[in-house]
Amino acid sequence: MKRLVYLSLILLLLAATFAACGRRRAEPTPEPVSVEAGLPTSAMEIANARGLTPEDINAALKTYVPSGKWDDYLMFTSGGHSGQLIVIGIPSMRILKNIAVFTPESWQGYGIGGSESEAILNAGNVRGRTIRYGDTHHPALSETGGDYDGQFVFINDKANARIAVVDLRDFETKQIVKDPNLISNHGSTFVTPNTEYVVQGSQYATPLGWEYAPIEEYKEKYRGLITLWKFDREKGRIDVENSFSIEVPPYWQDLCDAGKLESEGWAFCNSFNSEMATGGIEEGNPPFEAGASQRDTDYLHIFNWRKAAEVVAAGKAEVINGMQVIRMPTAVEEGILYLAPEPKSPHGADVTPDGKYIVVSGKLDPHVTVYSFAKIQQAIADQNWELDEFGIPVLDYDAVRHAQVELGLGPLHTVYDDKGFAYTSLFLDSAVAKWKLGGEDPEAYQLVEKLPVQYNIGHITAAEGDTVSPDGLYVVALNKWAVDRFAPVGPLLPQNEQLIDISGDAMKVIYDMPMGIGEPHYAQIIKADKIQAWNTYPEVGWDPVAQAPSEFATKPGEERIERNGNQVEVFMTAVRSHFTPERVMVKKGDHVIWHITNIETAHDATHGFQLGGHNVSLSLEPGETATFELDVDQDGTFTFYCTEFCSALHLEMAGYLLVEP
Repeated sequence: MKRLVYLSLILLLLAATFAACGRRRAEPTPEPVSVEAGLPTSAMEIANARGLTPEDINAALKTYVPSGKWDDYLMFTSGGHSGQLIVIGIPSMRILKNIAVFTPESWQGYGIGGSESEAILNAGNVRGRTIRYGDTHHPALSETGGDYDGQFVFINDKANARIAVVDLRDFETKQIVKDPNLISNHGSTFVTPNTEYVVQGSQYATPLGWEYAPIEEYKEKYRGLITLWKFDREKGRIDVENSFSIEVPPYWQDLCDAGKLESEGWAFCNSFNSEMATGGIEEGNPPFEAGASQRDTDYLHIFNWRKAAEVVAAGKAEVINGMQVIRMPTAVEEGILYLAPEPKSPHGADVTPDGKYIVVSGKLDPHVTVYSFAKIQQAIADQNWELDEFGIPVLDYDAVRHAQVELGLGPLHTVYDDKGFAYTSLFLDSAVAKWKLGGEDPEAYQLVEKLPVQYNIGHITAAEGDTVSPDGLYVVALNKWAVDRFAPVGPLLPQNEQLIDISGDAMKVIYDMPMGIGEPHYAQIIKADKIQAWNTYPEVGWDPVAQAPSEFATKPGEERIERNGNQVEVFMTAVRSHFTPERVMVKKGDHVIWHITNIETAHDATHGFQLGGHNVSLSLEPGETATFELDVDQDGTFTFYCTEFCSALHLEMAGYLLVEP
């Protein structure tokens, strides 16, 4: 009864607020309520004092998530030049997690000081060179039956052609793999409907295997690749040995998407620079931006990945730097690879939820072009094609095109809802276009609405919008410029992510979120209840890298220091509020292997460990066993301590590393 009365009072208060704000909108802007005696206390006073409109209040109510309540969705967005992956709650738009992937991160103890996670980073080193930066672009959630299953998320590093695997039981990176034949990727990561493969498309053509070739031999010796990384779901790892690549021409491959339902077994990557421009502005040649934009069309790459896997299994691939590669003549002969003309400079190839159509946007064309998978298959069956200069079949454009819709300037990417609508980002218009999917009737594809966003939207994402069953409700505009949206913080401004309500007939921006960590290129949004993350590790002494009990797990009473020649092995426990042992004595020149087990089992009872002067930082979640190694090359007295404020006696959770000369 009390709750009912309380809710009634809230509704009355909100009604009064809306009424007051509604009256204000028809009148000149009022003077703010004086708050000299203190902060305003009623909803009406707050709205009046802050100059809020009914639309402002409506947006606030739709996005406010009270403390202790959880968001309905989680958005996984790339961190761009930070090299990381960021998790954001929706509708609150609060950052919940920064997942360390391609760059070290000291709070999480990732990739620092001889730790196990440093070995993960080292797997992504390039030709023996240590790489500690990344440019993350396209996260992809694992799928089952074309639907997000909440088990894994994959992310690429464009700068160094690397792919990472993140396990969503503990939101930690487990593996980084490096394509041995590419320098850069872009159209990655995208998964097949049951996460059999993680698709990676190259970006800028180079000679395969990092070989040198003069730029004058571009057509003859430069190539691209579409790599299909085999994923072993049971192990939670990419199976490099059973992964393979398809050689493609030196057009610059861009974004990809896997077919689903009707088109399952196929995938699609667009491309630009079919002109094969090589730049050279310093020598008086056209710059890339002009040279790569001369033709009216580029090429949509259409490939049968299931047939490609069979060809590899039959031993028809060539091994280059340890990677199996289906060369172009084999891909053509086996009916794996086809091309189709597409509007020039495209930047999106997005399969519709039913798998029947592929939507392509050309940055320099105001239309989106819709291709029919059935028509593509018919054109292949009819051999309705011409060969490009590399001998690849180019399907007849009119035979495979299904519809075109004029949306506006600079269309880039398209996502979908559950009501038969598509949403496309318009970079030059700084707008989101909502348009109707017309099914089999080409005339039924129509623009419905355009919503301004701030500013220069790049990628776009929708709730479960890349799956066979989108949710609707929300779209997020990932904008490249913030300009005047937030307080000045110097010349380097945050990006702007805008939450758009698409639940009604008209789209509405309901939240502006500054992103000051990196550039969010792309994102995917999953129902929060699909993710079954651990609160503590399954048992005390867990190895998060192996996702199994650690052989170095230490129980209370088993703490010890063992010496074998100049190798010293430490078995330590951490619990509120002490490490055991607290003093570790070694000699200069020793090699130290140090295991620490957090024996806490309480939710959120995390401990940290940092060792001064030795580049060692660990995060020890409840139940975790972590290991690091170091060569003690300096004598002296060094302190270590817990970095997480874990108890009232947190500052006393410390110890000494004593290194004798």
